[in-house]
Amino acid sequence: MNPNLAKLQPYPFERLRLLFKDLTPDPRYTPINLGIGEPKHPTPEFILQALVRNLSGLASYPATAGTPELREAIAAWARRRYQLSGLDALTQVLPVNGSREALFALAQVVIDPGRGDAVVVCPNPFYQIYEGAALLAGAQPYYVNALTEQGFDVDFASVPGDVLARTRLVYTCSPGNPTGKVMDLAQWRVLFELSDRYDFVIASDECYSEIYPDEARPPLGALSAAQQLGRKDYAHLIVFSSLSKRSNVPGMRTGFVAGDAALIRAFLLYRTYHGSAMGLPVQAASVAAWGDEAHVVENRRLYAQKFSAVLPLLQAPLISALPEGGFYFWSQTPVNDEHFAAALYREYNVTVLPGSYLARSAHGRNPGSNFVRMALVAPFAECLEAAQRINQFARKL
Repeated sequence: MNPNLAKLQPYPFERLRLLFKDLTPDPRYTPINLGIGEPKHPTPEFILQALVRNLSGLASYPATAGTPELREAIAAWARRRYQLSGLDALTQVLPVNGSREALFALAQVVIDPGRGDAVVVCPNPFYQIYEGAALLAGAQPYYVNALTEQGFDVDFASVPGDVLARTRLVYTCSPGNPTGKVMDLAQWRVLFELSDRYDFVIASDECYSEIYPDEARPPLGALSAAQQLGRKDYAHLIVFSSLSKRSNVPGMRTGFVAGDAALIRAFLLYRTYHGSAMGLPVQAASVAAWGDEAHVVENRRLYAQKFSAVLPLLQAPLISALPEGGFYFWSQTPVNDEHFAAALYREYNVTVLPGSYLARSAHGRNPGSNFVRMALVAPFAECLEAAQRINQFARKL
């Protein structure tokens, strides 16, 4: 067996299951789950129809590189969304089966397995795939804390030089999971300069990029930041995006990577052996989804409606703020986050995720302690009802 498997920590939802194992919720309340970030808005009908119309594609093996139509649809969307002067569909774009598997696989491409001192840097709190990818590639994770007193910014310049000298890969997440924080151009400048100096790859996880509260202010993406800073070849950079949250199709497992042509070429080689081709019906439905923005605007409207109604109810008893992007509230609790989540579940049948489960103790603290993550993915009425229950519960603490 791969000995690195023993280094993996339980997934947050397994820890949550164990936390709730011996608890019985008050039966007067129907269960409401804000714990998992699984989109619940209906899949747009035109995407479903595109999938059905192309079911004949099940009779063919798909190419790992994807169809030219899909790669061009992705490139065209990215050029529109990020106002790019260029992004070549053939050499700088690759379809993937959702961002999760691609984020994991990239570490296996980038990390030299014969090098025992390799480091992978990631924000803290973080999406646990970053950590697992590092460990199974034989690398050591290094965590950069996103703290309240820093506005949840991730200060990559704080990483010591001797650590950066061993760093092969840096994961970023903007808008952040769970904080909702968006990296600005100055932060990208610093990270790009560090990647040039220390020769590491930047993996920019942007799966929440299309959920944001202000239509006039879409989050800055890494491709756009690179272009604004004169890095039109996207050197050292690979961006990950997905239709799961944008288009409410988490079950289709469809997204893309884009950026540095040399990285894309190496990633394609790896994925060809890995067997990671996207089925042709899913590719066709993805072409339709990337080509339409009306359903994405409506999706944002639904989230904005929920955030607007829920925020006042959370702000009074908890420290909560509107995220810059994504569909999470990252709220500070007056008591231990595990105790808060367990008591809320037992007394009001509402599930939230303890923030400490999404982070690691690093540099003297766990930045997720005394926070909970709440995913506003349920229908409006459920989110509002959950917020009212949380308000009642938290006011008693």
